[in-house]
Amino acid sequence: MEKSVIKNAAVISLADNINTTADILIEDGKIVRIDKNIDAGCELVDAHGLCAIPGLTDMHVHLRDPGQTDKEDIYSGCKAAAAGGVTSLLTMPNTRPTVDNAEVVRYILDKAKDADAHVYAAASITKGLKSEEPTDIEELKNAGAVALSDDGRPVVNTKLLSDAMKRAPSLNMKVVAHCEDLYLADGGKINEGEISRKIGVKGIPASAEDCGTAREIALAAALDVPIHICHVSTKTSVELIRDAKRRGVKVTAETAPHYFSLTEKELLRGDADYRMNPPLRTREDVEAIIEGLRDGTLDAIATDHAPHTPEEKADFVKAPNGSIGMETSLAVGITNLVKPGYLTFAELIEKMSINPAKILGINSGRLCVGAPADIALVDPDEVWTVDENKLHGKSKNTPFKGRTLYGKVKMTFLNGKAVFEDKDE
Repeated sequence: MEKSVIKNAAVISLADNINTTADILIEDGKIVRIDKNIDAGCELVDAHGLCAIPGLTDMHVHLRDPGQTDKEDIYSGCKAAAAGGVTSLLTMPNTRPTVDNAEVVRYILDKAKDADAHVYAAASITKGLKSEEPTDIEELKNAGAVALSDDGRPVVNTKLLSDAMKRAPSLNMKVVAHCEDLYLADGGKINEGEISRKIGVKGIPASAEDCGTAREIALAAALDVPIHICHVSTKTSVELIRDAKRRGVKVTAETAPHYFSLTEKELLRGDADYRMNPPLRTREDVEAIIEGLRDGTLDAIATDHAPHTPEEKADFVKAPNGSIGMETSLAVGITNLVKPGYLTFAELIEKMSINPAKILGINSGRLCVGAPADIALVDPDEVWTVDENKLHGKSKNTPFKGRTLYGKVKMTFLNGKAVFEDKDE
C-alpha cells in the first residue's frame, strides 16, 4: 500500500465545504483522510504556506494528437497541464484524422494511460467536421468518448446538431458547441471594429458568435435537452445565456482566460499569438464576461489550449488561430479575477475544477475523502513573469508572454503521484 501525507496545507474546496489548514493522507491514489496532525509514518510533503486545491479540469483543450504532433502531443500536452495544476482535460476532435470513429478514440485513450493528466475525449458530431454526415455516436461512446463537438468549426447543418443533442443525454454524453455563423464570419481574422479598421485586417463581427449562441440555445429550449456553449467572448452571448438560464433552458457555458483579461487592442502588436477564434473583443465585452463569471451565467473557465509552431505563427494574417493556456490559466484568473475582488479564490477554483467536471459528468474536481488524489499545491501570492521558453508544452504561442502574474503552481499530484514540481526558484 503506497502512502503519503501532504502536511500543513490550506485546503480549499468550495464544493466540499472545506477551507481549513490540515494534512491530507493519500493511500493507493485516493484521499483517505483530511485532518490535523496526521502521523502515518510515511513520505511527507511539506505544504506550509501553500493552498491545496482540487486538480483543475480543463474542458477545452487541443492536443493535436494524432496528426499534428509537431505542435503538441498527448504526453507534452499533459506535461503542460500538470505544470498548470490541470489533472483532467477534455481534448477536442479536430485532429488528423478527425476523432470521428472508435479507432481514433481508442488511440487517444490508450496513449493517455501513461500521461501526466487524465485525458477525456470529445468525438465529432459529423464525419470529418464537414457537417454533411453524422458519426456513429453509440460507437464513439462505447469506445470511451464522453462528449460530442465539431469544435474548430460549428455544426453548420442544424438538423445534424439537433439529432446529436437529442441522442446525447441517453448516452450520458455532453454536446459542447462551437457557436459561430460562418457566413457572418466570412473569413475574418480579428474582431470587427476599431482595431480591424485601423490595421486594415478583415474582421469577424460579434454577431457571428451571437447568432450561433442563439441557435444552440433555441435548440436546447425546443428539445428540452442540455447544451454547453464553448469559449464565450461577447457581451450579447453572455446576455443570451443569462436570459436562457432564467427561462430554465438547460444551458451551461465556459469562457477562457484571454476573454476576461485581454482586449482587441493587443492586435496592434501585429503578433499572431494574440489571434484566436473567437477573437479578442472590446473592453465592454471583457467587462460583460467578468460579470457573467461573477453572477454564475458563465459556469466554467477553460483554456481552448491551441498549440501552433513559431513558423505557423510568423505571418500575422496567414497564421492559424489559437493560443496555448494551460500553464497560465490559474495565474491569469488569480491576477484578473481574484486580486481585483471579482471572485474569491475558492470561487475561481470552483469554476476551474468541480463545475467543468460536473458538466462533463466525470470523476474530477473534488478534494475530499474518497476522491482521487488529484491535487495541486499553489502559492496564490507568488509573483512570476511568463517566459514562453520555460513552458512545458511543445509550442510557445502564449498571449501572456512577458506578463507578470500572481499565483504559481508548486506541485501537482495525479492519483497521489507527483507529476510536476516547480523548480524555477
